[in-house]
Amino acid sequence: MAPTTEPRRSTLGMLLLALLMEAPMHPYRMQQTIKERGQDQLVNVAQRNSVYQALDRLVRDGLARVSSTAREPGRPERTVYEITDEGAATMRRWLTAALPTPAREFPEFPAALAFLAILPPREVHDLLAARAEALTQKLEQIREQAPPGMPRLFLIEDEYRAAVLTAEIGWLRGVVADLDEGRLSWDLELVQRTLEQFG
Repeated sequence: MAPTTEPRRSTLGMLLLALLMEAPMHPYRMQQTIKERGQDQLVNVAQRNSVYQALDRLVRDGLARVSSTAREPGRPERTVYEITDEGAATMRRWLTAALPTPAREFPEFPAALAFLAILPPREVHDLLAARAEALTQKLEQIREQAPPGMPRLFLIEDEYRAAVLTAEIGWLRGVVADLDEGRLSWDLELVQRTLEQFG
């Protein structure tokens, strides 16, 4: 039976529905496929339980169902899931909603930037330089993992992640240079004066 309200959209739910659109699958295979494709950079599946919980929610919402169960000798029983017609329709609605509309997201890094004045400029310089280096390594990994000859369509999320990382690395290096050259600096007096003026 189809739910009366739109199920709550989640990145992991979308990914699991996309996998089930390819073929019926058991949760362990889903988790392995996500890792093999590098999509564990898009969703957190470090805990296998997260896949099972998301699948349970998809089943409760009528978007997926049990296709079969099988037991191989010496192995636990495996439940294979498949997508429902409502699941395929919901996946399409989720995609057409997610692609044009920026989501309200609350990433940690911009929040940390809001409180730079708590730390001395030199320490911020070193921390941001370290972040730029870490992101540069991440960018290299994304570029190296693309299989030769893979059509662009299947690498588009990596292309986007690389573009975002490239932009952030450029911005970080600019801020680090400004800290180096003294174009960006602060002290307690500046913080107090600003609070008095704008607080």
